[in-house]
Amino acid sequence: MLTSPVVRCVKKQLGAEVHFLTKQSFQSILAPNPYIDKVYTIQNRVGEVMPQLKKERYDIIIDLHKNLRTFLIGINLPFVKRYSFNKLNFKKWLLVNFKINRLPKLHLVDRYFEGIKALGVSNDGEGLDYFINQEESALADILPEKEFTAIVIGAGYPTKALMIPQIVSIINNSSEQYILLGGQAERAKAVTIMKNLQRPVIDLVGQLTLSQSAYCIKRATQVITGDTGLMHIAAAFQKPIISIWGNTVPEFGMYPYYGNEMKQAKLLQVPNLSCRPCSKIGYEQCPKGHFNCIKGIDLSNLRTDPA
Repeated sequence: MLTSPVVRCVKKQLGAEVHFLTKQSFQSILAPNPYIDKVYTIQNRVGEVMPQLKKERYDIIIDLHKNLRTFLIGINLPFVKRYSFNKLNFKKWLLVNFKINRLPKLHLVDRYFEGIKALGVSNDGEGLDYFINQEESALADILPEKEFTAIVIGAGYPTKALMIPQIVSIINNSSEQYILLGGQAERAKAVTIMKNLQRPVIDLVGQLTLSQSAYCIKRATQVITGDTGLMHIAAAFQKPIISIWGNTVPEFGMYPYYGNEMKQAKLLQVPNLSCRPCSKIGYEQCPKGHFNCIKGIDLSNLRTDPA
């Protein structure tokens, strides 16, 4: 999601043929993108596609992952000009381990563009892209006709998501229409939530593809979510977002990105918590055992300010 502005600007500003290498599980996100000419996928190792990549005779590699896999691509394509960006890992380590913040006040997307500025490519300010296949609109029959809020009940790690009692309280104490979104891993959580609700809610957790969930986000009036991929999809559709921050912090540069649009997500977090951030990614459970970074979030005002 966060690489999509770079892909768009490279395609439009350079007129280049753009190929994208990713894991197979993400192919559905990229396939409908009109700015990508070819998608290569792997299960685990870049060696799976290296013979094909060598045949392409690339002029440029843009590395927006910068890990061991992408390093190996550079080793195997040694004569291809490579552009990357500063991951700021040491500064992230300082913030996680010593709560010393030396990170720039710059979104990750803007750091990507700093890494390719020598190419003459600049950020067009149009934000993120997410393209949905037409067949996903079949969901229209099960979504509310009136305005509704989408709640993303899970996250990549539980320490980044609201707890069951919090979600139940949000819904039971509101007259708004809600739908629940999440993956199959959150199915048991959704069942427990539904058992404790006092009013009807549409539960779609574990029942949709990613693109179908994206279509629900596109139809929503606003989105309540943790630091998740669906948060970035909501930003791509310029949706008002209530963004929940548990063990991670917006200072890492991955808060909702709207481009030049004058929209502002509402970031909910517990300020001045000495153990936060405890990780730049997340944990299965709170390392301290108290989970105050989520329990302490003020959920009394869950409306975004007008854009």
